[in-house]
Amino acid sequence: MARRLALLSRELNRQLAVLLTRKGEIACVIAGDKKHIHIPDTTGFRGGGGRLKGLRCIHTHLSGEDLSEEDLTDMALLALDMIACIKVDQAGLPGEISFAHILPQAKDGAYWAVTRVPDTGRLNVDFLDFIQGLEDELGRSASGKATLKREKAILVSVGTGPRWQQKARLEELGNLAASDDLDVVDSVIQTVKKIDSHFLIGKGKLSELSLKCVQNGADLLVFENDLTPAQVKSLTDFTELRIIDRTQLILDIFARRAVSREGKIQVELAQLQYLLPRLATKNTAMSRLTGGIGGRGPGETKLEINRRRVHERIARLNRELTDIARQRQERRRLRAAKNLPVISIVGYTNAGKSTLLNALTHSRVAAKNRLFETLDPSSRRLRFPREREAIITDTVGFIRDLPPNLMDAFASTLEELQEADLLLHVVDATSPSIEEQKETVERLLEKLGIHLLPRLLVVNKTDQLGEKEGTQLAEALGGIPASAVNPSTLTPLVEEMKKLIWPHSASPAS
Repeated sequence: MARRLALLSRELNRQLAVLLTRKGEIACVIAGDKKHIHIPDTTGFRGGGGRLKGLRCIHTHLSGEDLSEEDLTDMALLALDMIACIKVDQAGLPGEISFAHILPQAKDGAYWAVTRVPDTGRLNVDFLDFIQGLEDELGRSASGKATLKREKAILVSVGTGPRWQQKARLEELGNLAASDDLDVVDSVIQTVKKIDSHFLIGKGKLSELSLKCVQNGADLLVFENDLTPAQVKSLTDFTELRIIDRTQLILDIFARRAVSREGKIQVELAQLQYLLPRLATKNTAMSRLTGGIGGRGPGETKLEINRRRVHERIARLNRELTDIARQRQERRRLRAAKNLPVISIVGYTNAGKSTLLNALTHSRVAAKNRLFETLDPSSRRLRFPREREAIITDTVGFIRDLPPNLMDAFASTLEELQEADLLLHVVDATSPSIEEQKETVERLLEKLGIHLLPRLLVVNKTDQLGEKEGTQLAEALGGIPASAVNPSTLTPLVEEMKKLIWPHSASPAS
């Protein structure tokens, strides 16, 4: 085969390649130009977490060059078993052979190993034994990094800013991934001078990411950056991996958390608005043809039908949300008739808002140490001394760069905040980004037009800092120290809330 490939390659003055299966069958013959070959789509072959494609590529080089960076990148991106090149001399005879395979784990910054032999006579490799051993090692390496049978993902942050800022954002992305039950097996930070509008990062880095996915048994890349539809398509086509961005991850978390009918409608609406510009002709999720009354008939393309179906569904969901908003307005009117003050708890996600609601009202609202645990608003009666009552409401948590689709979808829910007599802004005293999180919430309140409402800053989780340090932090931020898990620390907070809601009431001593 080597002699035949070499002779034909020299006669045609083109690189020639064959893709071989593990059974030794020829899956594909490729004719390139003098310096390159283009490997066709291989998605029909085996693959998956910790598994190679089951194909090896053997091709010719006409100018005496070794395996190129392009060759090694193709091997990484396509998860090939192996890639080999045969150097062809001027007489069309095969010479030195170089072959490469990926490593189960990177060694000294290298993700693959390259071997060279002078000619085919000294090519003494039992390929099937070798590749089976390599795949077994890849499987062990991948399974060793997984604690549960969850989907494995690699997190990626690409930016032009300082590295410490990217680390902080990647840490938050890791918390989001954990909230979505993803098993994060690795993370990558790439600092660039300029964002690539097509691929976001360079092709060399993409090949490294593909290798990491094979080595870690992952088939999902989660980007901290918000990707354009064109970038998602380019990255998916180039890497043959599943690609999602931060917005899509947040939407998936919301879809998991939604319990009420309203919450489910709001999340579906946000997902459809996100999906609409990303619809492609190869998307068959909603490809059923329509016809008859009300349909435009089967003459449309699948893309047109998909888009029209999404538009129709969005319109239907918006009508349902309008009806729900009308019902909520009626409930607000009845509540106002009873003259009960309304207190709304706001804050960054996972700051302890639900735990605080439980502590103040002796309730059992679901509260866990993960992002966006609370999606559907919860309202409870809060009893003050001297037989006074108020309605206290826990709302969905805020986050940096909250997707606009979510803001639009949850507009009717967030309207509740405009009816509040007092906002309790809860911050996490243990967060290293407390100032940034506080400012994020304040910017969102301003965007909602409720930044002028009476507001009380609650510095939560101060018990984890120590009494003195927690008090000093609260004073520096202009808030009240508290610990939602320790109700005895909430007395000063309740007293301050009472002063702000009933400023002209007589004190208990009088």
